[in-house]
Amino acid sequence: MEGIRKININDTEYPKLLKEIPDPPETLYIKGKLIFDESCFGVVGTRRYSSYGKQVALEITGDLSEAGLTIVSGLAPGIDTFAHQATVERWKPARNASATTSQMLADAGGRTIAVLGTGVDEKSIYPQSNVKLAKKIIETGGCLVSEYSPGTPGLKQNFPQRNRIISGLSIGVLVIEAKQKSGALITANYAFQQKRKVFAIPGSIYSSNSRGPHILIKRGAKLVENAQDILRELNLPGREKNKELKRETREEEMILHALRGGGLDIDKIIQKTKLSPQTVNSLLSILELKGKIRNLGGGVFSLKRS
Repeated sequence: MEGIRKININDTEYPKLLKEIPDPPETLYIKGKLIFDESCFGVVGTRRYSSYGKQVALEITGDLSEAGLTIVSGLAPGIDTFAHQATVERWKPARNASATTSQMLADAGGRTIAVLGTGVDEKSIYPQSNVKLAKKIIETGGCLVSEYSPGTPGLKQNFPQRNRIISGLSIGVLVIEAKQKSGALITANYAFQQKRKVFAIPGSIYSSNSRGPHILIKRGAKLVENAQDILRELNLPGREKNKELKRETREEEMILHALRGGGLDIDKIIQKTKLSPQTVNSLLSILELKGKIRNLGGGVFSLKRS
């Protein structure tokens, strides 16, 4: 059915890390590439994200993916979706058509695993708005995973339970924006119980989305400002990024300077730079094509670290 494969806990293909947790699922349903290793890393967070959370999710997850980690998340709206999107964006077709599957995945990068609280068949996927993303995950060498049989709908009690699989597959888990009571914190709690490394992104003390990460940091989670913080903690090789922006034209530099304090909408950029709306709109398009900035949606732009 739809290329779905069923594996049992005693099968050799069953993920080694997942088998080590206190309550591993007896059965897994897989759709996509059946490749599990010890380079999986979980990224989770709130559905009700801020532009700050979106920017962090896209940038740090993308950097972790480029460093060779397989990103594991839950396909939920919000931060989970951005984690998967940032990963599949890194996918590049393999140059050697005769290479093995593992060689092609290593060359291409951008592999991600979505752990579902539903069946992995198309009709059961939740949310249905992410069916297209689910297909992209499979097309780019990733897979959908669930302990629930095909046809299982999105029952409320299934989602907290599936979170132990996200952390169980992963060598560590990063939480990006989460309220004090949230699914992301449930995943982090499972990670602590499973002796996985837990990481958290700090935020404003006035934001309810920062409460979860700050609680985790107080409990011993590693405070993260960039992907390199995670790679160092995991003793994995990574590429130090040059944080200095390459100087562009004077007007482009004015926009880049305005965005150094965080994401801004177009009106705020116009206000800060004193440039005309037509000039700002034109330069934003140019800077986005150059890979200097990222469009966060809703007319909000941020720097894209390189």
